[in-house]
Amino acid sequence: MSDPICPLCDRPIPGDVKQSLHHLIPKLKGGKGGPTVLLHHICHREIHATLSEAELARDYATVTALRAHPRLAKFIAWVAKRPPGFHSKVPGKRRKT
Repeated sequence: MSDPICPLCDRPIPGDVKQSLHHLIPKLKGGKGGPTVLLHHICHREIHATLSEAELARDYATVTALRAHPRLAKFIAWVAKRPPGFHSKVPGKRRKT
């Protein structure tokens, strides 16, 4: 069986790599039990470092919308050049745009 593909960066997610489920509508904004997508942990952290829960719920509740965000598009272009198992420290707190 092949590795799942991260819908944000389009790279495979090997089984031994940190990964996490992203709620397309944040749980705090009514998304509990809603649709989720499996992402590389680094991709998931970047989403939450870039966007607030309110922004995610209001404007970025699809992978297409996330990929279109200018800052995330820049991150995707950067991380796409890394191997599927690449992991680095990313800030835990939300960045200023």
